[in-house]
Amino acid sequence: MTDRAVAVVRAGALTTVQDLGRAGHAHLGVPRSGALDPAAVRLVNRLVGNPETAAVLETTVDGCAVRSRCAVTVAVGGAPCPVRVDGRPAAWGTAVRVAAGSVLEIGAAVRGVRAYVAFGGGIAVPPVLGSRSTDLLSGLGPAPLADEAVLPLGAGTAVRGPVDAPPWPGPADELVLRLRLGPRDDWFTAAALRTLATRAYRVSPASNRVGLRLEGPALERTSPGELASEGMVLGSVQVPPDGRPVVFLADHPTTGGYPVVGVVREADLGAAAQAVPGTPVRFTPVR
Repeated sequence: MTDRAVAVVRAGALTTVQDLGRAGHAHLGVPRSGALDPAAVRLVNRLVGNPETAAVLETTVDGCAVRSRCAVTVAVGGAPCPVRVDGRPAAWGTAVRVAAGSVLEIGAAVRGVRAYVAFGGGIAVPPVLGSRSTDLLSGLGPAPLADEAVLPLGAGTAVRGPVDAPPWPGPADELVLRLRLGPRDDWFTAAALRTLATRAYRVSPASNRVGLRLEGPALERTSPGELASEGMVLGSVQVPPDGRPVVFLADHPTTGGYPVVGVVREADLGAAAQAVPGTPVRFTPVR
């Protein structure tokens, strides 16, 4: 007897359930959350015939393994990584059929950081505020995967999209982030703004789903004062007292008291999600 579910064999370093997030609740103090690389989520869902909003697994660095309790179509995308079914190599970046009882293994990322695993029917954990995403900052949504956990799947879909082997952009060797200055760029010296626009930073190992922490030249303020807490948006570049910028990602807090020197365009944040520690980062001011 089978049921529509997968059982976790190996949870990995950090594997969470993610969809496109729970936008519209910042006034309640609830971040958007959702997948850090939404383009990858849309594509793996399309490959298995799901709506783009279906929930998937987001792995971090070392993948995961699950045993399917039913026959299901899966697709693995995002960070390139080895894929195996019952120990045999399977295709990455395209739809694969997994039999009931088989073990799907997603290996460590060869490049990039986060892989995405879509199952036909989507992961059907209960939604919270309209989303099935795990929010590590607020604790909303399902807990990160643990060994032996069971995840329900939705009803399988009969229709798949016409793409069976799409082109996948590889993780960038250098991350270029388009930045609109403000609202607090006047809290920084002219020299600091030139530094931000011309000098290279590097991704810190301390980066996570909350923010991309950067190593490099400190940004000097015009005054040592502090702000009252104010609203934060996705892509905000907040500058804490050490002067090193932090680019806010999906699980960012909705308010903060450190000045925001600028905001990165949302279209550039998917690439930020795949930037490994040490990746060079450059900011390009835009209007």
